[in-house]
Amino acid sequence: MTTATEPSVTSPGATPAAPAREASAAGTSTISVRSLWKIFGPAEGKTTTPPTEESSQEFRKRTGSTIAVRDVSFDVEPGEIFVVMGLSGSGKSTLIRCLTRLIEPTFGEILLDGDDIRKADQAKLRELRRRRFSMVFQHFGLLPHRRVLDNIAFGLEIRGDSKADRLAVARRMLTLVGLEGHANSYPDQLSGGQQQRVGLARALAVDPEVMLFDEPFSALDPLIRRDMQNEVLRLHNEVGKTMIFITHDLAEALKLGDHILIMRDGRVVQSGRPEDLVGAPADGYVEDFVREVPKSRVLTLRWIARPPTPEDDLTGPTFPSTAVIRTVVHAAVASDKPIRVVDDGALVGVVDRVQILNAIAGVEGEDTTP
Repeated sequence: MTTATEPSVTSPGATPAAPAREASAAGTSTISVRSLWKIFGPAEGKTTTPPTEESSQEFRKRTGSTIAVRDVSFDVEPGEIFVVMGLSGSGKSTLIRCLTRLIEPTFGEILLDGDDIRKADQAKLRELRRRRFSMVFQHFGLLPHRRVLDNIAFGLEIRGDSKADRLAVARRMLTLVGLEGHANSYPDQLSGGQQQRVGLARALAVDPEVMLFDEPFSALDPLIRRDMQNEVLRLHNEVGKTMIFITHDLAEALKLGDHILIMRDGRVVQSGRPEDLVGAPADGYVEDFVREVPKSRVLTLRWIARPPTPEDDLTGPTFPSTAVIRTVVHAAVASDKPIRVVDDGALVGVVDRVQILNAIAGVEGEDTTP
């Protein structure tokens, strides 16, 4: 469930902002960010209220300071992969560092299970970083003089766990990420993909509540990058951790994300499920991002379903509205009857071959709003 404040955008089919705030108030969101700002430069300490009336350009011209994150709000639900994407300079990496106060926010709230991280003292903040958060960086950050097993156990060592306990956990994580046989290797004896697996194992070893990924695969070759994306999905299915993933790559965002938040110049441009962004881009910026995306691989039947007519034969195959269009092609080919779109036992629409072929070919209808 995701909300954004500026600009306010709700894609067709996305959950409206009000229920998201109600869910957060009820304590269901793992992380809730409210009106977060980050200003870099001499004006930060002198600015007592958010400069909402000024554009970022006007503020920089007047103060010589930069608004890196501007009035950002969102919710991350337990167990989801929440992706923040944008081009270089959009503010996404600053945002993720603000979540654990590696960079101190200027204004706003960051709630972890309802507790405001911005109010945590240094002792509590250290505990949050050691036990409830873990981070995987683009540059692996492995200790070159330590074996793989000791690198994985490093966070547990910092936390004060006994040697026997941390090595036992590290061995389990080594198996989990598929690096059996490399316990005694050193980082420079591993490939880039293997080193990033060590980074994943180290992050998982502390059993965090939230895992943060800051463009972890952008330096990898395309094939290795694809393998690591699959590894993240596999690990997510196995351990069910809440994950926040930063990327500039739309294909990566669409592959990994349960929800995607797109940033530009420190602002939220649009947020929602992958199909919401592809099916109803909020503006030309998002539209440029998704222009080359094969819509049949992202959009679901709810985007193309139409009301049945008296001429429709309603004995055709049945699929839920959440079925991705390309997954029903075989059924459409095998039957000359329209596909029935059924949710909770109720017929919500039909989809015929022409609509499916148009979706595959990228042909837009007059109105694609569900």
